[in-house]
Amino acid sequence: MSIMDFNVKKLAADAGTFLSRAVQFTEEKLGQAEKTELDAHLENLLSKAECTKQWTEKIMKQTEVLLQPNPNARIEEFVYEKLDRKAPSRTNNQELLGQFMIDAGNDFGPGTAYGNALIKCGETQKRIGTADRELIQTSAINFLTPLRNFIEGDYKTIAKEKKLLQNKRLDLDAAKTRLKKAKVAETRATQLNSTQPEGDNIMVNLSYMLNLLHVKWLKIWAEEVTKAEQELRITQSEFDRQAEITRLLLEGISSTHAHHLRCLNDFVEAQMTYYAQCYQYMLDLQKQLGSFPSTFVSNNNQSSTTSMSNISTPSSSAVTTSLLPSTSSTVVTPALTDLKESSGSRKARVLYDYDAANSSELSLLADEVITVYSIVGMDSDWLMGERGNQKGKVPITYLELLN
Repeated sequence: MSIMDFNVKKLAADAGTFLSRAVQFTEEKLGQAEKTELDAHLENLLSKAECTKQWTEKIMKQTEVLLQPNPNARIEEFVYEKLDRKAPSRTNNQELLGQFMIDAGNDFGPGTAYGNALIKCGETQKRIGTADRELIQTSAINFLTPLRNFIEGDYKTIAKEKKLLQNKRLDLDAAKTRLKKAKVAETRATQLNSTQPEGDNIMVNLSYMLNLLHVKWLKIWAEEVTKAEQELRITQSEFDRQAEITRLLLEGISSTHAHHLRCLNDFVEAQMTYYAQCYQYMLDLQKQLGSFPSTFVSNNNQSSTTSMSNISTPSSSAVTTSLLPSTSSTVVTPALTDLKESSGSRKARVLYDYDAANSSELSLLADEVITVYSIVGMDSDWLMGERGNQKGKVPITYLELLN
């Protein structure tokens, strides 16, 4: 029974405190209550901490999206993390694509050009998938974990102390208001005591009796002056102490920024390693594909020398290409040599779609016919192309000169 009484009393006290502070907040908003302002340095530190928290959360969440675009996978990893269990290994998209390519290549036949190319592409995709997995693990340890530790650790401590500081400020303002009212009451009581009633009728006596009652009520407030002054000293001391604690915590934000800078450098280094690996893998793959013959090998065991009707042979006046168009593996035919050495123009058919990389280049659509010509000083892998009023550089490996 005593425990229940204690809980009820505590609940009533907390409810009363909450209500009084809600009233105090409202009066402060309306300008009807005194509010102790924090010093400018502390206000700047609080603003810096809040800004750091908001941007850290955004950067952390967007980095998670970058490393793991699948929202369901992110939720699963979050659940396993909260349960303090290791998430099961999952095949990523590059590894899955690589395995599909390898299986398809084996089914089409490793001895065919297409089947062999699929196997080589699949092996490269799996290597890229492994590099992507390493990037995610490294970034999670060196970048995401420190950011999350700040949000869930350091900033939670700061927020707790900030809330406590606000409560101390409200207590201080309440003590100031109480002392102010007590002093006003004391002054009023003194004025009433010094005023004597004039006359001897009933109204004068009644007024005097009411004044006496008023004086007794005001004396209650007057007796509170000493107590209010003592309470003000205590709340002021507690407020100053809490402000100092909060300030020391907030000044650590600069150290947090320095630590996050080191983590950012680690993240950039991990990305550099990943992209360098991907570039090297793709460069090796391009060399392997470029070593294939320029004609496709059929998949139904026909002779590999059978040429397809839409692929130009070395004996024609077209630019020969490998399996994939590449400006680094250009074979210049006599007709192209004559064109580059002359000032004339020729018609050319586009072999593949091409998206212009910048405004100096011309986008192309497969099978369209354009006019091409050479300009003195132009790179040997490019020609100037025209389509109506449009003009720009075009790669010669995407073209077949027409007679």
